[in-house]
Amino acid sequence: MPKRRTEALGSCLGSFARWELGVNWKLGVVALGIVSLPSCAPKPPLLPTGAGSPFPDYAAAYDQATAACRSIKTITASMAMSGRAGTTKVRGGIDAGFEAPARARLEGRAPFGKPVFILVADRGRGTLVLPREDRVLKDAAPDQIVEALAGVRLGPDALRTAISGCGLATGEPSGGSAFSNGWSAVSFANGTTYLRQAAGAWQVVASTSGPVTVTYADYESGRPSTVRLRAESQGRASADLTLRLSDVSINTTLDAKTFEVDLPANPVPLTLDELRRAGPLGGS
Repeated sequence: MPKRRTEALGSCLGSFARWELGVNWKLGVVALGIVSLPSCAPKPPLLPTGAGSPFPDYAAAYDQATAACRSIKTITASMAMSGRAGTTKVRGGIDAGFEAPARARLEGRAPFGKPVFILVADRGRGTLVLPREDRVLKDAAPDQIVEALAGVRLGPDALRTAISGCGLATGEPSGGSAFSNGWSAVSFANGTTYLRQAAGAWQVVASTSGPVTVTYADYESGRPSTVRLRAESQGRASADLTLRLSDVSINTTLDAKTFEVDLPANPVPLTLDELRRAGPLGGS
């Protein structure tokens, strides 16, 4: 790609932050504010450590905690995102829609005009469109696109279950432990889900899978309205993002066109490597 295009793509990443500061809006890769400043986000909750004590009722507790979110096949929401990816501070708004199995649409809101980005994914194939620049990334792995944009490698299904409040660990639970802080841990082949009781009922408070941890807060109508995603690399946080959900709709029928996107008349190809270099982790 010519140098001037590369520079334009990278410079776009600061557009939302510059708009917030009253400087001219420019086209952008994502509807995120990007500022190279230290993050002021509160510390994430400390997960229990050690073996704990036996928790023989782990399966029943987990079933109760996830009864509502396990039934979610479609979910749409507006998400106010803040936090950091790498050394970059991010802030912006995203409209999201998910449908099982493995369909997603993420649309970065701009204060006016066209969306800043549209990502659609259907199973293992994702397409990213930057409508303000006519840039198009086609047929890439959705989890890799999300990682390049925000620093957290999660695909459509993982995002749907995480945002629904069911955590990241999947499959059948294989064991459980109880801890002195009132939390309990339920083990899975691909991670751990943490539970606690609130108003006499179990609820999911955190979940881990590989390098990614999700924590939940501000439960409303049995579902969390604040979702925090944290990814680690080499013992330190590579991303720490808080999503505040609003306008949530559950199990509504989504038109098939939700997971399609109109391409520009004269699309300019964008590669995943270019997106990685221009994204928030490119300079970290």
